[in-house]
Amino acid sequence: MAPGAARCAPALPALLALLGALLPGLGEAQVSVHPREAIIPRGGSVEVNCSAPCSNVGLETNLNKTEVASGHNWKTFRLSNVQEDSSPICFANCHNQTSDSMNLTVYGTPSLVELAPLPRWQPVGENLTLSCQVVGGAPRASLTVVLLRGEEELSRQPAVGKATQVNATVLARREDHGANFSCRTELDLRPQGLGLFQNSSAPRQLRTFVLPETNPRLSDLRVAEVEREQLVECTMDGLFPASEAEVHLGLGDRRLQPTVTYKGDSFSATALVKAHAEEQGPQKLVCEVMLGDQTRTTREKVTFYSFPAPNLTLSQPEVSEGTVVTVECEAHAGAVVTLSGAAAGKPASRARVLLNASSEDDERVFSCSADLEVAGQVLRKTRTRQLRVLYGPKLDKKDCLGNWTWQEGSTQTLRCKASGNPTPELNCPRKWDGAQLPIGDLKPVKREIAGTYKCQAKSSQGEVTRDVVVIVIYHENKLAIIILVTVAGVLGTLGTAAYLYNRQRKIQKYRLQKAAEAAALKLNTPATPP
Repeated sequence: MAPGAARCAPALPALLALLGALLPGLGEAQVSVHPREAIIPRGGSVEVNCSAPCSNVGLETNLNKTEVASGHNWKTFRLSNVQEDSSPICFANCHNQTSDSMNLTVYGTPSLVELAPLPRWQPVGENLTLSCQVVGGAPRASLTVVLLRGEEELSRQPAVGKATQVNATVLARREDHGANFSCRTELDLRPQGLGLFQNSSAPRQLRTFVLPETNPRLSDLRVAEVEREQLVECTMDGLFPASEAEVHLGLGDRRLQPTVTYKGDSFSATALVKAHAEEQGPQKLVCEVMLGDQTRTTREKVTFYSFPAPNLTLSQPEVSEGTVVTVECEAHAGAVVTLSGAAAGKPASRARVLLNASSEDDERVFSCSADLEVAGQVLRKTRTRQLRVLYGPKLDKKDCLGNWTWQEGSTQTLRCKASGNPTPELNCPRKWDGAQLPIGDLKPVKREIAGTYKCQAKSSQGEVTRDVVVIVIYHENKLAIIILVTVAGVLGTLGTAAYLYNRQRKIQKYRLQKAAEAAALKLNTPATPP
């Protein structure tokens, strides 16, 4: 009942006293108290009326009370600053002492509603315990504690005792990352004609994460050369939220500065690694991933080495044909060299070849490879040099065919070039008029190019000449060709016939000779006696 409802009108005690005088049988009844029940907010006040058949009426209570009105057989008291439930007693000393009590209930919302701090990080798939501390609040029978995820109710429990701790367990999910959790108290006084009073704690944000048991993957960098930058990469899949993972890359005692990119539930961290000469030897390459309150670490051993390319020298890079050239290859100590053209032998860090230079050796490339084993891995470095051989001009048949026979009007390509080092100058004049040999594409072939040409190739290393004959067949000499072909055909036929005739005559002569020999043998053989 609201405080106002607990106050009694001044006419009510007088009415009660009048009823006691008119009805003496009732005047000896018990003391009357009004109201019998009242509910007020903590620190509030209420008026209580005590009446009896006689005038000796009073109120017994530990609360602050003030008499605000009275009559012949009644009194009204104001109880103020009420802090807790109480049961004031109205009494009267008539023929004997009688009394009656009322129930005074104090209500109030809790002085503290607080959700206990959440873990800094909560693994997905593990139980999370929510704990809400509630201090104060009355009446406790009407007080309920609700645990919330956002606006979703996770648990609803009654408050028990003056200080209550309400717990609830939930399974942490990915979607709970960034979610707000809180607790709320509900004091439901609607059955008493009052309202529903709610108090909420400050929300707390949860951060959930997933970090696989597997360690991150590091680049397969087992060996690396000093003073040379190498790109290393560290990757990992299945993280959540991947963007909040901290990635550290380090070489020995040095921390690298990686570039980290995120994609979905994965990340890739890349950094440049460079060791100096004094750091030669094995070093530890470390990738450390931290997410939540967990860490995953991968360590790999990288061996840094110094391995310069081998030295490849030619006694003379450019020589005349017939000159002896020395080719030498030398590598870093501990390396084994292989020199092209050198005979196989015992592995060594030096190899040598002596060469009598010929025209075939011009532009020959010599290769020197050095192999060095580092941390079980064979490394190779190669260097090359080219030899230049000076030799005189050549007009070989494969480069300049001596005779060309073409049909007039056809499309042909005339090729004639000279080889040599340095490249010779080629001059091909026709013998009777000095016209130049038409080297290149002929579209079409004309009879005017026919003739004999004298080609001369000349350079600082000498000169060489070659005759080139070009024959062009055209319609005016076709008859002569036909006659020649016909005569050749007739002569061929006659020759074949003569051969067959002589062969047949020889065969017949041979047969006659054999028959005569057989007859003579028969005549000379003596007869067999009877």
